[in-house]
Amino acid sequence: MSSAPDLTATAPPRLTLASLLPAVFVLLWSSGFIGAKLGLPSAEPMTFLGLRFVIVTAIMGAASLATGARWPATWREAGHIAVAGLLLQGVYLGGVYIGIAKGVGAGIAALIVGLQPILTAALVRRFLGEEVSPRQWLGFVLGLAGVVLVVTSRTSITIGHVWGVVATVVALFGVTVGMLYQKRFCSDMDLRTGSTIQSAVVAAAMLAGSFTFEDQTIRWTPSFIFALAWLAVPLSVGATLLLYWLLRRGTATRLMSFFYLVPPVTALMAYAAFGESLNPPALLGMGIAVMGVALVLRSGSP
Repeated sequence: MSSAPDLTATAPPRLTLASLLPAVFVLLWSSGFIGAKLGLPSAEPMTFLGLRFVIVTAIMGAASLATGARWPATWREAGHIAVAGLLLQGVYLGGVYIGIAKGVGAGIAALIVGLQPILTAALVRRFLGEEVSPRQWLGFVLGLAGVVLVVTSRTSITIGHVWGVVATVVALFGVTVGMLYQKRFCSDMDLRTGSTIQSAVVAAAMLAGSFTFEDQTIRWTPSFIFALAWLAVPLSVGATLLLYWLLRRGTATRLMSFFYLVPPVTALMAYAAFGESLNPPALLGMGIAVMGVALVLRSGSP
């Protein structure tokens, strides 16, 4: 009697929850640009962000207390968590929101911060000691080329948007350095209490800026309420916790490669939500960017 054939070698790879989480992260992160564009006509940037992070602080603080989560053991540990939060959420989101408020489109903002993997590749060896392989560098170059093609094919930046572009570039540096700082100094933080500390620090910084530079006027329109609820709960709670989990599970270089998918996904969302056009060169650029991501993900350990 012959033994049953072994089919395990030819069985297709199984989709698991963990394998789908990067795609969920990209969708959530991309939606943040749409939510910002939807809500900013009703509130100034720092007022909007201050209110958003007050809500997030309340949610994560209550979750931390209810579950008996571990708080930082030293002021030094808490300080690292606060600095990472200011960079990763305060500088990043503040720059993006100010840029969009000054006329930079949601898609263009996503494309500018989509250059993040290139900046990460330049910094990751100094910060974390991670090696970047030649194949990964090729992936980064392809991703950058795709992003540039999408930018040049969709719109042009006028002189009136210069400060908005500057703010968005500052956001690019903030989120890149913030992620590297988070991975180096805060990889062991409790996600519940760490997020509470970071949200509280960002809320305080944004509210201070709001009372200094803005008039705190809010128009409570249905679109603003929806944008605030979406950005505060699924995005600030869900996507941020998922980001930190992914940082723990893999190298910073490979995680940053997912951000090349954010510009095309954001462009598709902007097309559906606001009617922004997608022409053939833009679609080609998106495809090239995805190829760059694939090269990066096929390099190194899984």
